[in-house]
Amino acid sequence: MDLLLAVAGWLGAALLLAGYALVSSSRLSGDGTAYQLINLAGSLGLMINSAYNAAWPSAGLNLVWAAIGVVALVKLARIGTVKK
Repeated sequence: MDLLLAVAGWLGAALLLAGYALVSSSRLSGDGTAYQLINLAGSLGLMINSAYNAAWPSAGLNLVWAAIGVVALVKLARIGTVKK
């Protein structure tokens, strides 16, 4: 179980960094669905890992980060916008 949760944390960190790099290099739109999904998945992985390790400030931050991603995805779904 420890290994699985460590992998979730590392994968989450990698996804957040990849999303940031892709937007910064103009390969993804910052207001697009792909970026929001990457951020949501990354924040969930880090949130799970942080909570397991009792790193509550990090877990809380990633909970808010995930909530922002969900709200953004709902908005994108409502307007029917799908950006790369």
